[in-house]
Amino acid sequence: MKVHIDKDICCECGCCVNSCPEVFTMGEDGIEILIRDVPEELDEKLQEAIDICPGDFTEKAIIIEEAG
Repeated sequence: MKVHIDKDICCECGCCVNSCPEVFTMGEDGIEILIRDVPEELDEKLQEAIDICPGDFTEKAIIIEEAG
């Protein structure tokens, strides 16, 4: 899976950083991605980050692109 963040939707609360620090970090410009091609062993933690992402409260800021 490839992961992206929609910076227009991200509220920079850090929930994704707390639940999946292997993939996300808080940088100088807000949430940053450490690993864009997420290995399968992190799928569960990544899904948790997606599930708790408040985004702008109507959409999730974390975008997943399935490998294909």
